[in-house]
Amino acid sequence: DYNPGAARAEAKKVLMGLGFSVEGLENAVSTLSVGWKMRIVLAKLLLQKADFYLFDEPTNHLDISAKDWFMNFLKQASFGFILICHDRYFLNMLCENIFELEMGNGTFYAGNYDAYEVKKEHDLQLREAAYRAQQKEIKHKKETINRFRASASKAKMAQSMIKALKKMERITLPPSLKTIHFNFPTTERSGKMVLTVDNVAYQFGDKQIFSKVSFDVERGEKVALIAPNGVGKTTLFNLIVGKHSLQKGTINFGHKVDYALFDQDQNIALDLDASILDNIVHHAREVSDQAIRTFLGSFLFSNDDINKKVGVLSGGEKNRVGIVRVLLQKANLLFLDEPTNHLDIPSKGLLLKALQEYQGTILFVSHDRDFVNKLATRIIELTPHGVIDYQGNYDGYLYYKKQILQQQDRVAPLLGTKEAGNKGSEQKKFHRLDKKSNLLEKKIATLEQKIKGAQQRFADLVYDSQEYRQAEQTLHELQQQKDDSFVLWEAVQEKIEKMRE
Repeated sequence: DYNPGAARAEAKKVLMGLGFSVEGLENAVSTLSVGWKMRIVLAKLLLQKADFYLFDEPTNHLDISAKDWFMNFLKQASFGFILICHDRYFLNMLCENIFELEMGNGTFYAGNYDAYEVKKEHDLQLREAAYRAQQKEIKHKKETINRFRASASKAKMAQSMIKALKKMERITLPPSLKTIHFNFPTTERSGKMVLTVDNVAYQFGDKQIFSKVSFDVERGEKVALIAPNGVGKTTLFNLIVGKHSLQKGTINFGHKVDYALFDQDQNIALDLDASILDNIVHHAREVSDQAIRTFLGSFLFSNDDINKKVGVLSGGEKNRVGIVRVLLQKANLLFLDEPTNHLDIPSKGLLLKALQEYQGTILFVSHDRDFVNKLATRIIELTPHGVIDYQGNYDGYLYYKKQILQQQDRVAPLLGTKEAGNKGSEQKKFHRLDKKSNLLEKKIATLEQKIKGAQQRFADLVYDSQEYRQAEQTLHELQQQKDDSFVLWEAVQEKIEKMRE
């Protein structure tokens, strides 16, 4: 029997899982953005409890936490489904089989996306070997035909071989994604401190979006800015680049910093009536025409494509044009607001490779977990009341958040009550605490240097190799030691402050 109360509770659970707050559940749908409306559509589908679902890019407009909830929901669901998705992590964690459409043909692969890539590479190697063997056979037969044509006695045999060649089913190779190296325009090196954000707050009407936001960004860092939708990542970007007026706090750029911004909406950022080439040339005045064409080719635009008007392109193609435009602006600081939107997995791979090779500084927003994990050297989580700052990739950040409460529990016994039990003077207690504080500060500084060294070594390692995993484990251990030391230092400082009072 239908139970209105139970139905309402279940709807609440699904909507909140997809990111709605308790207060947000009461908002009129007409006031919501397209992204939030799409979440409502997805929630309605999930609550229909069908036996089988067809999902066409269901993770679009979902942030990482909403994706994680949706992924776990599908894992536990009893229904089957087919989905189209460009999120590698999502496919890896969820799918048991991959069906690939390429050049008009479909191929079925058992396993998740990583398994598909391994099997596809193996199949491609076999196909290339068969292609080479067939080409060798064709060449040999053509040479034989040319010799036989000159002989009257063998002309008939030559004709038979010609017919056999025509009937031969030719092996074709898919377009090759050859190894690409990106040649960035020479840019002036910035100072060590690139950006300083101090005590920034922003309020929209009566609603406080965020407050007490403070962080520094140093040269060469690749910083992921993460937060649930609605906390103000794009707003913070707009404050930094001067699109919004600063209400509170200060934002300062370092010495010789030149920045470029990739906007979330390329329909606004690009000239839709101009060609692909003209959009790039206008913003890359000191880059040669050939260099621009080469760079566009690296992002899968052929010489025939570059004269197309941007207005006729797909969302993913517009994003690729926008990315090329930003990368060729001779900037040493990039602000990238969801650059992976509308990109398929191969295009994301190209973007990732380009940004990994980029020698400048990057502050970016992305809801693609795999992309964030492989690019970021540091995670800054924006919250309504400040930031959580973590040196490392996204996996390390998740481990950090999971362990932080346990770390606090572990640290408490380290402090103990030894100082309180001592019968020495208050002055001696103060000196002991002060000495402990200084030692902890030195330890934290040493660990931070070790963490930076460990992060730099990642660049020379093959992703997911044994050496990579060992380095990642070392980084996690160093980060945990630093976090334990910092929590202990804070506790010591608190005791010192109380004694001063």
